Amino acid sequence: MKRLIFTGALLFGLACSGTLLSVPNPGAGTGDGVREGELRADGDTEGTYALIRACGYNYETPDRSGAHAAASFQHIRQAWDEALGAHVFEFIIHIDTDDDRGKPQITDRQRNEIKTDGHSPASMVGQPGDELVVRWKFRLPEGMKTTAQFCHVHQIKGIDNAAGTADVGNPLITFTARTLSNGRRQLQVIWVGPTADATGNVYLARADLADFLGRWVEVEERIVCGREGSYWVTVTRLDDGRRLIDVPPKQLNMWREGATGLRPKWGIYRSFGKQGALKSELRDEILRFADFSVGKVAR
Repeated sequence: MKRLIFTGALLFGLACSGTLLSVPNPGAGTGDGVREGELRADGDTEGTYALIRACGYNYETPDRSGAHAAASFQHIRQAWDEALGAHVFEFIIHIDTDDDRGKPQITDRQRNEIKTDGHSPASMVGQPGDELVVRWKFRLPEGMKTTAQFCHVHQIKGIDNAAGTADVGNPLITFTARTLSNGRRQLQVIWVGPTADATGNVYLARADLADFLGRWVEVEERIVCGREGSYWVTVTRLDDGRRLIDVPPKQLNMWREGATGLRPKWGIYRSFGKQGALKSELRDEILRFADFSVGKVAR
């Protein structure tokens, strides 16, 4: 029995670990030490939420939304992925039943995400002057439906303060899948500045969505947090090594007034229009994610 308990603890630790790694600095040929909070699927679907929390992350799921109120549905599960040869996380969204955190006043969108937050270790939440390093893999499903409205699969957001007065309504960074007015579809990397600056959407990158569908990509982001901050990201397709997105270090305001930190989010957060006007253009989706890590460059 003791050996069994020890083995389970070891496997859990491998799925959820902090390691000191050497990570290349963009534009330089040297490495820096980064303490990473890692989250990897371990194949235990029933224990998925416990694993997420144990690794310093949290989740926002519609498990009890709509028709799920009578019988809860687990919206983040695990599955074996043949391409990666490993277990991965599946983020499931139902167009007809799921909502946004069960809030009755929100009738135009739905969400199924994980994130770091104010309860995460300090090493996983950005503060002014920190260089936050974020990595993960994701695969958008073949045939994925999009509209002209937002469908975020990743965000960098501010964390509100206890008084609820921080400027955190808009994310700083989003990865958004969208249909354009000419019918083309893109994965867009968007920066939005502080509300007072009225920057609107600033498009850092736009890539053909077809290049992502049904294929795994790997993402690395670096965020220097602060009003005089910066942002850098690469997205590389794993099966052929093609670089789909490459945003070189760009000076940006990477802070929000009154925020207590910056944090990443992943999953699917999409609009289906006022009172569900766009539901007929969308469908149920299953997005796959793997190998999350969040850490800071050691200084």
